[in-house]
Amino acid sequence: MAATGELAQPAKHQEVGHKSLLQSDALYQYILETSVYPREPESMKELREVTAKHPWNLMTTSADEGQFLNLLLKLINAKNTMEIGVYTGYSLLSTALALPEDGKILALDINRENYEIGLPIIEKAGVAHKIDFREGPALPLLDEMVNDVKLHGSFDFIFVDADKDNYLNYHKRLIDLVKIGGVIGYDNTLWNGSLVAPADAPLRKYVRYYRDFVLELNKALAVDSRVEICQLPVGDGITLCRRIS
Repeated sequence: MAATGELAQPAKHQEVGHKSLLQSDALYQYILETSVYPREPESMKELREVTAKHPWNLMTTSADEGQFLNLLLKLINAKNTMEIGVYTGYSLLSTALALPEDGKILALDINRENYEIGLPIIEKAGVAHKIDFREGPALPLLDEMVNDVKLHGSFDFIFVDADKDNYLNYHKRLIDLVKIGGVIGYDNTLWNGSLVAPADAPLRKYVRYYRDFVLELNKALAVDSRVEICQLPVGDGITLCRRIS
């Protein structure tokens, strides 16, 4: 019991970019300290700590999701991948470490400056040669790629963690670029838990703005017969889409 006679509250998480939907911060911290941090590569730990000092650190992929992505890529034997939305590169580094030596990542982001925060660490980890970084909006490049029939079905895995108001626009294009049996992962599909919040719930402005776009995406994926889906409460929610036709 606390000195006031009230139950002591569990300690708050210490994870930068914390987006866990677990109701108990103590349980989330237990997962991190027991299963994630002891297995986290030194380079990823360094990048996580560097990112923690950045004013936009909430944009980063959480450590448990980074671990999940790394294992998933190994399970599906991914070799040619794409990432839309890079930020400082934590999930990008997780991907690069999981790919074979001749693996490739097409990395798209509108801000090269953020990517260059993590680039020295990625280079030190010896995986920078796997990354083809392109600065600028993703949609124009995706349109070019879709128009090139040789690129259809050429990607094993695609991870999207970018502007939520374009997720459906991305999906319309990515479905042609990922191979049958390949996987597209959409991040933030539970969007701070706001998807089931009452209409008058006090939400941050950006959370409220993007909520409808995330809801629209989830409805569309649920009825898309071209993919099998699995929505997981990892990080801020991730939906995996396995292309079947």
